[in-house]
Amino acid sequence: MTKKTIVVKFGTSTLTQGTPKLNSPHMMEIVRQIAQLHHDGFRIVIVTSGAIAAGRHYLNHPSLPPTIASKQLLAAVGQSQLIQAWERLFAIYDIHIGQILLTRADIEDRERFLNARDTLHALLDNQIIPVINENDAVATAEIKVGDNDNLSALVAILVQAEQLYLLTDQQGLFDSDPRKNPDAKLIPIVEQITDHIRAIAGGSGTNLGTGGMMTKIIAADVATRSGIETIIAPGNQPNVIADLAYDHNIGTKFIAHQSNRLESRKQWLFAAPSAGIITIDDGAEHAMLIQNKSLLPAGIIAIEGCFSRGEVVKIRTQSGKDIALGMPRYNSDALQLIKGKNSTEIECILGYEYGSVAMHRDDLIIL
Repeated sequence: MTKKTIVVKFGTSTLTQGTPKLNSPHMMEIVRQIAQLHHDGFRIVIVTSGAIAAGRHYLNHPSLPPTIASKQLLAAVGQSQLIQAWERLFAIYDIHIGQILLTRADIEDRERFLNARDTLHALLDNQIIPVINENDAVATAEIKVGDNDNLSALVAILVQAEQLYLLTDQQGLFDSDPRKNPDAKLIPIVEQITDHIRAIAGGSGTNLGTGGMMTKIIAADVATRSGIETIIAPGNQPNVIADLAYDHNIGTKFIAHQSNRLESRKQWLFAAPSAGIITIDDGAEHAMLIQNKSLLPAGIIAIEGCFSRGEVVKIRTQSGKDIALGMPRYNSDALQLIKGKNSTEIECILGYEYGSVAMHRDDLIIL
């Protein structure tokens, strides 16, 4: 039985353990925990920092001008070193990984968002662990997510994760800066991210990474609003990932807004202009309304309008009643070709396929 999907984000400070290079023994311990969870049926996605630190070490700490191009140079060199480090360690457990490099443009563009989502789900469905980083080697300021904390929140939304772990060199969120105040107390649970919570988040902790506690609060806000429980926890605590997966109380837990996962989707669907109409037969209507099933190509009678995959369209019955709104997996031209056909014929007809359904039940709402 498949257990929950978890996104785990590792900061540079966690992977280097305060040294100028990736700490292989510590990464080995991380991989041991993830391999255990992978074996136990959890679906794990890794968001990893560390490319620039790995590149700097690989090039023997060169003296470079403080420019964007220098950082991109280090990222370009270090990304291959970083992914090879993960690959070597997971190979010990006979686990395959798949690398995905993302920018903000990949997430904000609907078509690319869907492609990234489909790729991630394909990897997870085939027991391959996705390892994700921002594509720093080519990203400009305009298309950067900005930090891997926020990237991990967006990835958690992409894979519809139940939990997001932000592992750092801190124990969690404290009521004041523990580096300055020895009496600072850990906040175990945050029900809601308020201005007070943001105020005590503070600044960046180390000079190795780019994210501080504030970016983690912003990421937690994004994730929890989408129904994803988020935990800031110490990356160097023994067995922390496995313990979190089995619901041990570690670090600071940000409670998910469970109603928002569906409500935000509904609001977006209702607000988006309809790009077309899909007319379905009685069998498809019964399957969708009574059995809560996805829409298959075989149940489609007619297509109206010109739309891309992922745009909002109306679903209409033979009697002319609009019963749902949703985002199809195929564009209008493709649906014209596969309407009324069996799902097994999709690839033969189109030369490709995005799955056996025309519209997944998770991507539609009944009116």
